[in-house]
Amino acid sequence: MPENLYPSMPYENIGVVGAGAWGTALARVAAKAGRFVSLWAREPDVVDSITRTGVNARFLPGVGLATTIRATSDLAVAANADALLIATPAQHLRETLNHLAPYVTDGLPLVLCAKGIERASGLLLTEVLAETLPRAQVAILSGPSFASDVAKDLPTAVTIAARLDIAKRLQASLGHGQFRPYASDDVVAVALGGAAKNVYAIGCGVADGLCLGESARAALLARSFAELTRLGEAVGGRAETFVGLSGLGDLVLSATSPSSRNFAFGQKLGQGQTLPDLLAPGMPLVEGAATARPLLARAQKHGVEMPIATTILAVLDGVMPPAAALDQLMNRPLGPERK
Repeated sequence: MPENLYPSMPYENIGVVGAGAWGTALARVAAKAGRFVSLWAREPDVVDSITRTGVNARFLPGVGLATTIRATSDLAVAANADALLIATPAQHLRETLNHLAPYVTDGLPLVLCAKGIERASGLLLTEVLAETLPRAQVAILSGPSFASDVAKDLPTAVTIAARLDIAKRLQASLGHGQFRPYASDDVVAVALGGAAKNVYAIGCGVADGLCLGESARAALLARSFAELTRLGEAVGGRAETFVGLSGLGDLVLSATSPSSRNFAFGQKLGQGQTLPDLLAPGMPLVEGAATARPLLARAQKHGVEMPIATTILAVLDGVMPPAAALDQLMNRPLGPERK
């Protein structure tokens, strides 16, 4: 018999709130791991498409979904689960949680699957959840993962952070041969790592768009990671968590791949496209653009210097052209390399 890699008792019934590409891919992960899944969608055509054809034609076309995935437009149905994955965009999380509030029972694990910092409050998404639904158990899933890869059953590893016994049960609930979750109790580090990497991915995209070369991009990535870790330790995260999947792993993926929305956004900025055009309605969601300002506010609160993030925000605010921003970073006073 194969070795039991996930010895904790799984949650048998999983709810997924948000049927975009990522939510649908995660529903597929849970079903492949042997769970029964209720997938909530706001869009009636998505519910109809999944129910009739077993495919989310709008957000994940061409990918078949198991019969153990039931699509619904009723939040109460999705929330009637042993654990709930929340896959709505970061800036809409509070609204989603408020709608969920009547259906969340004491101790229900709520797993945040978006990455960002709430723009209005400056709170990490885990802090938004703890503030909005204090009866729930806070959990977060993060790491180097594209919905398209996960949907194609390509090997993917992520981190799930929560109270450790809950993290292990979630690990057992979602893990299978192509999807490997690692359990952690470092909720703060996992939440911050997933949020900050989007900002730095924009900067690495700008460097690529300016044709500064792979050496420059590697240097920018490494120093970005140093900034991220400094802030992470200041807010209570553990350094070893940032070296893992939800920190360094996610940063490397997002800051080097054109498939990353944030990297592609920065790349287009570097190539001369304008901010209004790239941020116009109907353009792809770029979470790093919303996260940069609250990330820096958090750093200032803790007295942490973040010159790269500061420069990226100056570009996003239109205060500094991309080429001038990179020149400014290269002309900072020389000093010893530090974490």
